Amino acid sequence: MNLSYFDAVTFTLLIITVVSISLYASRRERDTKDYFLAGRNLTWWLIGFSLIASNISTEHFVGMAGAGYGTEGLAIASYEWFAAVTLVIIAMFLLPLYLRLGIYTMPEFLEHRYGSQARTLMAIYMMIAYVGVAIAAVLYSGALGLQTIFGIDLKLGIWLIGILAGIYTIYGGLKAVVWSDLIQGGALLLGGTLVMILGFKAVGGVEQFLMTNQDKLHTVLPADHPEIPWTALLFGMWIPHFFYWGFNQFITQRTLGARSLKHGQNGIIFAAFIKLIIPFIIVFPGIMTFQLFRDQIASGDQAYAVLITELLPSGLRGIMFAALFGAVMSSLDSMLNSASTIFTMDIYKKYVKTTVSPEKTVLVGRIATGVFVIIGCLLAPLPAQFSGVFKYIQLIWGFLSPGIVAVFLFGLILRRAPQSAAAAAMILGVPVYGFFLWKLPDVAFLNHMAFTFIILTIVILFITVLKPLPEKFRFQHDSIQLEGSKLAKIGGVLVVFLTVLLYIYFW
Repeated sequence: MNLSYFDAVTFTLLIITVVSISLYASRRERDTKDYFLAGRNLTWWLIGFSLIASNISTEHFVGMAGAGYGTEGLAIASYEWFAAVTLVIIAMFLLPLYLRLGIYTMPEFLEHRYGSQARTLMAIYMMIAYVGVAIAAVLYSGALGLQTIFGIDLKLGIWLIGILAGIYTIYGGLKAVVWSDLIQGGALLLGGTLVMILGFKAVGGVEQFLMTNQDKLHTVLPADHPEIPWTALLFGMWIPHFFYWGFNQFITQRTLGARSLKHGQNGIIFAAFIKLIIPFIIVFPGIMTFQLFRDQIASGDQAYAVLITELLPSGLRGIMFAALFGAVMSSLDSMLNSASTIFTMDIYKKYVKTTVSPEKTVLVGRIATGVFVIIGCLLAPLPAQFSGVFKYIQLIWGFLSPGIVAVFLFGLILRRAPQSAAAAAMILGVPVYGFFLWKLPDVAFLNHMAFTFIILTIVILFITVLKPLPEKFRFQHDSIQLEGSKLAKIGGVLVVFLTVLLYIYFW
């Protein structure tokens, strides 16, 4: 791309600033709670920005903007708006239980409910998925962006991103991660808003944009749509959202480090409001690119980068590309920290050395992070073998998420569900989902998840009826009372109301 020297300077300065502030903010991390949960002292605004920055990566600015450019149009916004409603449910119902139990990891929650077998099984699944799938995909997509923008060799870009994110993650743990997320998330939101405003100006204003692109501004698509049919919105869409936002260590770790339940709930609701805005600053620009430059680019995945290059002045382009690069690092550092936490707390401390000092535990976590960086960099070229990074991630996560969601939800609803039901659901989820991929290749993957979830539900119910627990399960710390946030409750209702309005308007 035609970038100026000033663009390169601003890009470099922003990256250096992020790394430096992250290292400084986390300079006093000493024990296990400090390193893995930021001393359980995270404020609502840090939690909110960190949730968003960790979530947003190149799959948004490349894949989601590309979907807006392509046949999905605004329908791809359902991933964001469903997430907003899911976050409200998690803030009000799941987070209080997590904090009462005082857990470090999501597999640890399964041990409270079902026993050590379920905890170990989920820990192994998640570590493999984080390192072999998510981390590799983020490294590859980020390096691909560097290659496209600056002409940097793909393998060099992979190791450059891995080393940069690895440095402050190894050193500072979760606190370094959330501070980097704060800066990079803020830059992304501001930069994305600027691109949207300039895009509206380029297409002749908001009214002209809405009138010209009416066919792309629908959130409900026909039942035979290959990616987002309306049938998937009814059921299948909820499965990856509950898994991602409620039971996924990569996301929940910053809420487990909340200073209080109030801060945790306020932070989650703050993130939910931002999720409502994301489609306007990512999907709309993709649609704008289709309107302005569809004869100039070969693929929708290029849409956002082309719009930045064409609309932003020199210097601001460098800052925006740095923010996009930072989105990659934000996702990567969160995944590294989460994989390290799961390995240290769910594998090492449970099976290798049960009695170990806090200092030694932190050392193990740092070594694990370094090892995961190396493995991720070595595996990063793998996603290139698939048709797209987004499809690669969704394909693999689909093997795990229906089983994990079923086990968590029915563990809360069915208090007589035994450990064997949890083990069966998590083990069977892999071949059942694979069977649907094989037999129904033309059906949307969200429907594959829904079919798998239904079968696993039947399995759990059958085992529970056949061999129930003798007494209803009770969590050990149910008696601990935490004061919730009244403001979060009001905000949650408002988020749901606004989501309904958005669907009505863009039906």
